[in-house]
Amino acid sequence: MSEYRPTIGLEIHAELKTRTKMFCSSKNDTREVRPNVNVCPVCMAHPGTLPVVNREAVRHVLRVGVAVGGTLADYTEFDRKNYFYPDLPKGYQISQYEHPLVSGGELAGVALTRIHLEEDTASSMHDESTGETLIDYNRAGVPLMELVTEPVIGSAEQAGEFARELQLLLRYLGASDAEMERGEMRVEANISVSSQEAVNGARHPSGTKVEIKNLNSFNAMERAVRYEIERQTALLEKGESVPQETRGWDEKKQATFTQRVKEVSADYRYFPDPDLPSLRLSELPDFAPEDLRRTLQELPWQRYARYVALGIKESDAKQYVRDPLLGGFVDKVVGELQDRPNTVALASNYIANDLANIIRDFAERDTEIQSEIPIVPADFAELVRITEAGEVSSRGAKDVLREMVRTGKDPVTLATQLGLFKMQDNDALLAVVRRVLEENSSVAADYAAGKEAALMFLVGKGMAATKGAADPELLKKILVEEIQKGSHTA
Repeated sequence: MSEYRPTIGLEIHAELKTRTKMFCSSKNDTREVRPNVNVCPVCMAHPGTLPVVNREAVRHVLRVGVAVGGTLADYTEFDRKNYFYPDLPKGYQISQYEHPLVSGGELAGVALTRIHLEEDTASSMHDESTGETLIDYNRAGVPLMELVTEPVIGSAEQAGEFARELQLLLRYLGASDAEMERGEMRVEANISVSSQEAVNGARHPSGTKVEIKNLNSFNAMERAVRYEIERQTALLEKGESVPQETRGWDEKKQATFTQRVKEVSADYRYFPDPDLPSLRLSELPDFAPEDLRRTLQELPWQRYARYVALGIKESDAKQYVRDPLLGGFVDKVVGELQDRPNTVALASNYIANDLANIIRDFAERDTEIQSEIPIVPADFAELVRITEAGEVSSRGAKDVLREMVRTGKDPVTLATQLGLFKMQDNDALLAVVRRVLEENSSVAADYAAGKEAALMFLVGKGMAATKGAADPELLKKILVEEIQKGSHTA
């Protein structure tokens, strides 16, 4: 049996966050639920109207280009992509063909072909009960960034990881919310499968390309890509050819299906839009690469590297990069621990695990906690300090942390109220030990007979009796001394 190699390229569209649409002054509001209210003669293609380029949309795409290390165009122009469909009021889409805003670049280890700017189409809504299709033109003309990767992705998992990294970058840059469930980010996958013999012999080394549309989540995209790789491989193993076509993804059937024969660029009859001027970006203020680079804040991969350099675990660092609530809190806590860099890793453990779970629990009842963690960063740093110093046990610190979220009080006050400061008083601990041994004399006898596990049982009883306030090492020491005296064994 031949070995088969998949080759995957992605085309990803993202609606950009601008006040108005791409070529007119109609409001750009992806949350609008009333149909056909954000429209005007320009985006509805009334005769005699003229488009005007949205400067902020161009700036968004150029900043993405700088972030991924792409080459920004000096000369660029907009083209008409001609096809007829009800969701396209002009009968053509204004896009970019030969002169995209950005060429090349790399993201998440995947080489990019281009990033260009175009206008979105209207939304089609199909009513299965009546068989009718309604058109909402609110989305028509919304600025749309299209990013095309090189066909260098080798698996569904890598494709999913790339798409997630792009979504994260767009959010960091403020270019798009990129919420797939709202249609603000849409992914199309181009997949081909070829046998290893074909690759070695340069005989159609990349196979026949099939495009999959209707992918409305990252998980759906990964499932669709896996299915398509398996489908094409099965055809090749039977000696059949793979037709070049566009396929959809049926979530219920978990399978792709034929939509139409795949178009090529000539089918769209591209030509420069005569109503829009070509642009020399070097002549436009603030569009120089060095000026755009100065507007970039810390990028996701830079933030990740900073966290790891602080001694934070890689898995936790990834969590902070993707969760702005936790990430912002971590940064404030790190600022409080500047004089104690070795304590950052301990603080991170409590944030990534305990605090994240506590916030998740409270957020179900308190929506405000979803946007702000109700703990003063200096108080959290103090909790870490007293835990690291051994004044409060790890178990006690978790209890204090939950109360800090609930009440907003400082950790010293709460640990005192809850009696969680470790007991260092030998006489007080001795009284606890003697009571534990009297209640568990047979277990004490087991330890005296050589069963080491019995000692940990007794330590646990002592910790429970002191509500976690005892110093476990001191407690263990006193237990051993009392058992060795022999007065409390059965």
